Formats: sequence, structure tokens, C-alpha cells
Amino acid sequence: MTDVILRDVTLRDGLQLTGKTLPAGRKVEIARELLALGVPSLEIGSLARPDLVPPLANTLEVVAALTPEELERCWIWVATPRHVARAVDAGARNVQYCLSVSDAHNRANIGRGTDASLAAMPEAVETALAAGGRIQLCLATAFTCPFDGPVDPDRVLAIVHDQRTEGAADVVLCDTLGQAAAAEVSGLVGRVHRERPDRRIVFHGHDTWGQGVANTLAAVAAGAQVVDGALGGLGGCPFAPGASGNAATEDLLFALRPSWLDPAALVGVAALSTGLLAELDEPNRSRTVQGIGSKADAFPWTAAHLAAAGSRVG
Repeated sequence: MTDVILRDVTLRDGLQLTGKTLPAGRKVEIARELLALGVPSLEIGSLARPDLVPPLANTLEVVAALTPEELERCWIWVATPRHVARAVDAGARNVQYCLSVSDAHNRANIGRGTDASLAAMPEAVETALAAGGRIQLCLATAFTCPFDGPVDPDRVLAIVHDQRTEGAADVVLCDTLGQAAAAEVSGLVGRVHRERPDRRIVFHGHDTWGQGVANTLAAVAAGAQVVDGALGGLGGCPFAPGASGNAATEDLLFALRPSWLDPAALVGVAALSTGLLAELDEPNRSRTVQGIGSKADAFPWTAAHLAAAGSRVG
């Protein structure tokens, strides 16, 4: 079975609701440490209005500081063709064009209706592809909307099939509020997988109701090939009342066990997470981080086991 790709979204979704901001240089350090640990893909920022989402105001500085090789593994959140042009001019090659399935949330998040975002997407696709880049169709509120409630799956599929979205290689299905249950996730992911097998599916799950890992595993079983997580469960949408953090990167890694992951790499991710969340004065919601700190050194995934093994080797 091919490994599921974990995309860490700490530097975009994870920082959206933090009270503290990080300078561009610190973000670059975090990105490089995650890549060095083996995390295959990152979301490193957004071109949302800096006055509305101040923690992401320096995204283009981050892009400019990374190498082309590093940027091949990084994604930028965009919502307009102008965003795409600015991102690729700065050196970005991978963008996820986001719109909400729900009109009410799209107006709150982006300032226009869903159909207006769809109408602008062909220009965004053309700009990204002309620069040699890749573009994703990112669908927020694919399961529930904070204003309108449950979202009809048929509306999601209608957007996935809309000709104006052609050129996007991936579909990102977002449980923006973390209110979906596993059966709902597997049902929607399965439908998209069956009806659009030409597109890779990304599942972006939040953990508001404690279902982030379970829903992600359900998405993978139904056909998702990429999943999103944030260090320590950071994150949330500033324009979606009731949304809390993402599924924790550490918890997803421990559950999925990709082939590149070993105990040392997981302990390294947990250490980065612990330090960053302390720096931001944010609680760490990862259960894996708690588990790694166990004194039960017989279990190979604990820091105590690694320390004991090191002392024996030494």
C-alpha cells in the first residue's frame, strides 16, 4: 500500500487564531525542521488580508526565504487569481484555491458568494499552470456550515464536477468545524473518489468534537491520499464560530505510521511541537505528545525507550 502523505498545516491554519505572531525567519526555521524530520509536505501560509489574519501577514517573506527545492514541498492558501499571481511571483509553485461549499461561510471568509469564487477559478488555474505550478480545489465547509448547518453532499459533488474547477489536480475536503462523524467522512470521500478518480483527495479534519484522528482514518480508508494536521492540534478558522484546532500532526503520524517515520523522528516532531506551542502560549492537545513522555521505556515509541537504548549503545 502506498504511504498516505501527511501535510503539516501549522504555519497556515495552525497560526490563524494564535494571539502571538511569529517572524518570517522563525517560520522558515520551523518549516526546515519539519522537512528535515521527514514530513513530506507543508502548508506555509496564506494570502488572506493581513489586517484580518495578522499571524499570516509575512507569508511572502517566508516564500522568498525558502529554496525552490523546499518550495516544491510547500503549499500556499489563496482565494483569488490575484493571490495566485502574487504567490507565484514570489516563488511559490503550489497553491490551494479555497472556497466554501456554503455561500454564507464563503461570504464571511472570502467576502463573496461561492459561485463568484468558482467564476474566478479558471483564471487562477491558468496563472498557476502557466508558472509551472500545481493548484488544488479546496472546499471549506464540506460537511457543516456555522451559519447554515449540515451541507448537502450533492452540493459538494456539483462543485467537484463543475467545469470551472478543471485543471485542479486535487480536491481538499475540509471538515472546517470538526463536526463530521466517520461515516459521513467515508461517505463523502468515497463518492468523490468514485466519481472523480482522476483527482487526488486531501482530507482536512478538525478535532473540535474529538474525532480528528478517527475521521482522518475513515477518509484514508475511503480513498484519501493526503491528510492535513497541525502540531499540537493548533488551528481553527477565524470566520467559523465554534471551530477549534486541527487534528494533531503527531497523533496522525502515530496512527498512520508512514514508512519514513521511526520513533526518533516522531520524538523529534513532538519536541518541535512542545517548544513551539510553549513559545506561542498555546495548549498542546496532542495525546501522542503526552504518550511520548511516558516513563514506560519498554515501548519503542517513547522518549524514555530511546534514551535507554542510547545509554545501552553508549
